[in-house]
Amino acid sequence: MPRFAGFAELNRYRRKLLALGVIGVDASGVGFGNLSIRNGATPRFYITGSATAGISELMPADYAKVVAYDFVRNWLECEGITVASSESLTHAAVYESDPTARAVIHCHDQKLWAALLDEAPTTPKRVEYGTPEMAYAVRRLFEAPEVRRRKIFVMAAHDGGLVTFGRDLQEAFGILKNEMASHLKDVKHRHVLNSELRKSSRAGRRAKERRAHP
Repeated sequence: MPRFAGFAELNRYRRKLLALGVIGVDASGVGFGNLSIRNGATPRFYITGSATAGISELMPADYAKVVAYDFVRNWLECEGITVASSESLTHAAVYESDPTARAVIHCHDQKLWAALLDEAPTTPKRVEYGTPEMAYAVRRLFEAPEVRRRKIFVMAAHDGGLVTFGRDLQEAFGILKNEMASHLKDVKHRHVLNSELRKSSRAGRRAKERRAHP
């Protein structure tokens, strides 16, 4: 794979995702997460290769260029020496469903996934990742306006799996960061409320005890 337009941007945002811990390799040595960019205005796209999540810095040869796909046959045609990510059909479904999408990020964040499950657009729990059924499920999500507005969806059957997209990687990454910040804010807000409720409850008990024992 020769050096291609967008290669430096892909690596730059991949480093950001690695730093956040939302792509990488788990304790069992299994890689997770991938990202892609569209090849101009075509349905083709460049995507991180399979089993590259543990590599700190990718070379052009670590990416595959998806030049054709078929959901029915669960089939891809790629250029390059690496095997395209198993989530390539999911990326293809996003690009096919939203002509304005130029970048897709698939990452994992267990806490954010749990918070957004069925709150944000969510694929059915019976649909496994990396399958034609997932590609079809993603296309169905785009029949409703919310996924285009929020630019994020949850993979219910893929523990921790989230997908963001945008007109470029900056937007797709920004969507992820904003959702993470919003979730953290909600967690802190609930913590403050619970703390205030506990204080109020203790104050109520003390007042009751004073009335009982003047």
